[in-house]
This record gives sequence, structure tokens and C-alpha cells, in this order.
Amino acid sequence: MDGMDAVGTKDASDGTAAAVTTATVTAASTTRYPVAPGYRVNVRSGPGTQYPIVRSLPLGATVAISCQKYGEWITGPYGTTRIWDCVAPGEYVSDAYVRTGSDGLVAPRCA
Repeated sequence: MDGMDAVGTKDASDGTAAAVTTATVTAASTTRYPVAPGYRVNVRSGPGTQYPIVRSLPLGATVAISCQKYGEWITGPYGTTRIWDCVAPGEYVSDAYVRTGSDGLVAPRCA
């Protein structure tokens, strides 16, 4: 790579409150992974440096990985890999810049 909730309750008998609570718990328990210290990592629209940069992560950022896919091989502070992490819809960063503690996938494969 080249540099690269509010909680509310509601008294409802239709199950709405339960749905809000479940969604909030799921969002609160999402694992976040740190980006390599000292790097402002580029976020791209696809799994490779040929995809446009859509934004850059600030120093000290953490990311939630929704899914992962294979793409271009990248060497970074956490090794060489072709795994790319989806950090938002249509936004990817190379796993070589994210400390997941694994050389393999830590999230489901992207569709």
C-alpha cells in the first residue's frame, strides 16, 4: 500500500425495543483493531493500490473489520499479505497495516 451509538429504550409490545437493544449490544461488542503506529493508512475502494483512495485513516486509528477479501499483495509493518480488510461499505485497507494478531482471516470473507 502506498501510504496509505446512542442507546434508547421504548415501551413497545411489537418487539421494537428488543430489536434496538440487540443491535446496540452487537455494535458495542464489535472488535476494533489498531492500525500500525506512525502510519496514516490510505483507505481504498477495493482490495488493491489500483483502486482510488477514498480517505486516509488518522494516526492512532482503530478499525472494525466487517469482512475480508483477497487482493493485491502488500508488505507493511505486520508482514506481507494479500488480505484486505473491509472497514466500511466499499472501503478497504491492507491487513499488512492492521494488527489483528493473525496471519489469516479474522472476519468472514466478503461476498
